[in-house]
Amino acid sequence: MIDFRNINTVWASVLVETLAQLGLKTAILCPGSRSTPLTIAFAQHYSIETIPILDERSAAFFALGIAKKSGLPTVLVCTSGTAAANFYPAIIEAKESRVPLLILTADRPPELRDCHAGQTIDQVKLYGNYPNWQAELSIPSLDLGLLGYLRQTLIYAWERSQFPISGVVHLNIPFRNPLHPVFQPETEALKAIFPDDFFAKINLSKTQIFSNIDISNYLKLWYNYSQGIIVAGVAQPENPEVYCQAIAHLSQHLNYPVLAEGLSPVRNYYNLNPYLISTYDLILRNPTLAEKLTPQVVILIGDLPTSKTLRNWLEQQQPDCFILDPSYQNLDGLHGKTTHLRISVEQLSKQIDPAKNPKKIHLDQSNLYANYWYELETQSRNNIDKKLNLTQSLIEPKVAWLLSQILPKNTPIFISNSMPVRDVEFFWCPNNSNIQPFFNRGANGIDGTLSTALGIAHYQQSSILLTGDLALLHDTNGFLIRNKFIGHLTIILINNNGGGIFEMLPISQFDPPFEEYFTTPQNINFAQLAVTYNIGYEQIQSWEQLQQKLNPLPQTGIRILEIPTNRKTDTQWRQKYLKQF
Repeated sequence: MIDFRNINTVWASVLVETLAQLGLKTAILCPGSRSTPLTIAFAQHYSIETIPILDERSAAFFALGIAKKSGLPTVLVCTSGTAAANFYPAIIEAKESRVPLLILTADRPPELRDCHAGQTIDQVKLYGNYPNWQAELSIPSLDLGLLGYLRQTLIYAWERSQFPISGVVHLNIPFRNPLHPVFQPETEALKAIFPDDFFAKINLSKTQIFSNIDISNYLKLWYNYSQGIIVAGVAQPENPEVYCQAIAHLSQHLNYPVLAEGLSPVRNYYNLNPYLISTYDLILRNPTLAEKLTPQVVILIGDLPTSKTLRNWLEQQQPDCFILDPSYQNLDGLHGKTTHLRISVEQLSKQIDPAKNPKKIHLDQSNLYANYWYELETQSRNNIDKKLNLTQSLIEPKVAWLLSQILPKNTPIFISNSMPVRDVEFFWCPNNSNIQPFFNRGANGIDGTLSTALGIAHYQQSSILLTGDLALLHDTNGFLIRNKFIGHLTIILINNNGGGIFEMLPISQFDPPFEEYFTTPQNINFAQLAVTYNIGYEQIQSWEQLQQKLNPLPQTGIRILEIPTNRKTDTQWRQKYLKQF
């Protein structure tokens, strides 16, 4: 359990055993010298999966993906110097999307700082305000009091990575030489007196935060609005089915339609929520309809949807808004007439008792309002389905539409930023496949796309990554994980040779510099790229071929299914039909 070979091995093994007792399952280790004691301690621990990854940026996003899927902190270890700086993009995303990561950066001791010793930078508070908590540990010691300090600091760090809100904890850990596990005789005295029960009092139970909010008065208030909607926004709940059931319960109780973002699991549990509106972005593009559908109240669950049309509509109409979220954060990006209720929708649902609610005052008007939404949803959905069903050419919008109907039940899918998330919002069909959407919508960047998807797919059901070409190219070092990856990932690569999302912006009318400096086509042969990394590859020529390749999915390996599309044609198609639908 404790490695008594020298001071550093004692310190590092106490650290690792404490984390193991707390429930750590996975540690991602990046190669380097100063982190040698940590690497040895993690690598020799029997209960922690340890994965070595060369590229620190890729490693950090892989850890992010594992933590997203498991809901538990994943540990990241690196050596001193700029290695730690490469964790930064994933740390930003973890903070913004509330994912627990525990960052352990090895460092030189104080006497080797600020004196031009090699591979030394200022690592204290390296990540600014992004961590939930950060500290520098003391120099390793054999003192039992300091070992107790180390244990309790790790317990606190573990807790702060999850509460009161999940995020990043950074511990900077200095080590003196010797870094390798050479024997030091002074450890013998500690070995003789080391307590048998040193780890006995570590609490394995998960800390819970209970809301004391009595929502009965809010239920009565919502009950008497004649025109209300629930917005199920961007969310990755721990238990998607319970989450969707809670939203359905609230919706049916209030007779409010649910506007469900494509990145919410709600669209994939349609049987639980027949009050679902998936085409709100298209409906609200019609100014007349947008005016008629003005709500008096909005209940927002999760982050605001991707749709700029919806955001602008809510900002213009300024309805009363209630945000359901147990965190302490300010989630009101529209700065409206907003009340934050620090409670989860699951907790709120448990407090709903139909027998205790007063008679609804505006029942008929409310039904008219809700029914109007449902009628428009039916019309829009029928128009989309009819058009895309008849479309045989390979266009980007049909990819998301088809995936929602053909993927195996419960498939995890990571959806890349830029156009894929928008096509999912526009075209992803309500279904009963219980598909699990994942995404990096905290900072909305394309970095780490492949590595995050691999982290989510690791040891899980065969999974999907839906991405564009630039997002994949930005993270091709993620393919270096392939030899340690357990499971299967199919990469559905929409290759329009550039950044298709920029075609939707006003700058697209100005060329030059548009093509070279914004869409930045790379002209990469992905078949050759696949050969380089020894992964599977196939170019898709028809929708029938794509369907055959996706159901069932393989059990092991990584493969690319490339769908070649025309960026200009797809943009013209969206501009034409998004308004018509």
